[in-house]
Amino acid sequence: MPFMKGQSPVRYTLRYLEQGKLMLKNNVRIITVNYNTGHKPSRGAYDFVFWHLPQLQFKNPDVQFLVFKNMTPSPFLRVYFDNGKSILSQLDLQTKDEIYQHFKSIFCKTDDQMQQEAYVKEQKTNPANFGIGFPVECICTIAGQAPCTAFVAPPKEQRGKYKYMGKDVEEE
Repeated sequence: MPFMKGQSPVRYTLRYLEQGKLMLKNNVRIITVNYNTGHKPSRGAYDFVFWHLPQLQFKNPDVQFLVFKNMTPSPFLRVYFDNGKSILSQLDLQTKDEIYQHFKSIFCKTDDQMQQEAYVKEQKTNPANFGIGFPVECICTIAGQAPCTAFVAPPKEQRGKYKYMGKDVEEE
């Protein structure tokens, strides 16, 4: 394929980007990674940025990612939250897998949280769901449905005392 050029072009295919498992928590706003190129203690940070940053950016479009190269004596990662606080993680002599596990355990949502959010999203978007907690509280507000019996009396043919007790509809 002619568009597959550059260093490890598989990193920018849609299939690879969708396979990312790092979904950041909602309060994460900015992530900065600092490392030195050609510096042995920074090799894990470089590999983490090389392989996992594209997936992170794809899965978390509302988070700003900054990479600073050759500006610091030791590699580190800093995460800024929406309340103004930040957390600094030293990446000195760590492999990309160690950084990945550390990053996932502290800054990412758990599998249970992601399943719960997917379930809630599915419930909210299904138009067949109605009631408290959904966009439509009563089915009578949907066009084409019977009016709510709290406001409009149903026809006598639909009332139980006329249907099951044998009362004639014309009596009342």
